[in-house]
Amino acid sequence: MSAGRIALGLAALGRPAYINLGRDGALPPVRDVESMRAATFAVLDHAYAAGVRHVDVARSYGRSEEFLAGWLAERGHTDVEVSSKWGYAYVGEWRLDADVHEVKEHSAARFAAQWAETLALLGDRVSLYQVHSLTVDSPLFTDEPLLEALAELSANGVAVGFSTSGPAQAAAIERAFALEAAGQPVFSAVQSTWNVLEPSAGPALAAADAAGKRVLVKETLANGRLVVEAPAVVREIAAAHGTGPDAVAVAAVLAHGWAGRAVIGPASPAQLADNLRATTLSLSTAEVAALAGLAEDPEEYWRHRSSLKWD
Repeated sequence: MSAGRIALGLAALGRPAYINLGRDGALPPVRDVESMRAATFAVLDHAYAAGVRHVDVARSYGRSEEFLAGWLAERGHTDVEVSSKWGYAYVGEWRLDADVHEVKEHSAARFAAQWAETLALLGDRVSLYQVHSLTVDSPLFTDEPLLEALAELSANGVAVGFSTSGPAQAAAIERAFALEAAGQPVFSAVQSTWNVLEPSAGPALAAADAAGKRVLVKETLANGRLVVEAPAVVREIAAAHGTGPDAVAVAAVLAHGWAGRAVIGPASPAQLADNLRATTLSLSTAEVAALAGLAEDPEEYWRHRSSLKWD
């Protein structure tokens, strides 16, 4: 298995604070803009050298688009696929102790403003633009001007997708892929949370893949829980393969054919290397079944996730 099924996400590097566990020892001791830029460049360099050719960013990931644009310009790479997201705005002002780090708004005005911002930084490098964290109750579903704007973007050659969060991901996936504008599907791709603790979106993602939609899987490590708080079965499988729990968690995603890309979010080259060991790890049927037994109640999983501290 190659790194071609891996996408590098910059959620943990584009801003000083995030909810991922296990970042403290990996990030620079002082998280100013220049230090975080250098840390981002280092991870991007190592990912590229390892064969990763997809980078996933978002308007709300602080300066992630800016960092990526600078790296692409300096390195001159032309073979890197870029996906980004709109809908959340970063409002943390580069502070670890901000009361609010991001604000969500799914509106035609927010889309127009953020697409212009993304274009200014990344231009035609963006091949996939996604609604950030679409839920089944989003106003997007009945906002005709917004749907028409998304359809226009798709007609202009940029694939349009959406990411999902929350215990009702499956319902959001099904409703979103049913949307049409001018007789054509609005969305051609989805990026959803799936990991061995929260696999509830799996059947909907498999159906999307079977229908020809592109599927990306995010939060493969459950925001670091599967490394810092790895369940015993994950540790046992990791020990049997001579690897770490993160490789097992990512390999569990890659074991599903419907998962086109697994998005990883390392905070350092060392974490990246550990994550990428998943590409050489083949889980047995028994190991996959054992990992399936870790599934939590979706409501409980998302309650726990919402309690994670930004730091």
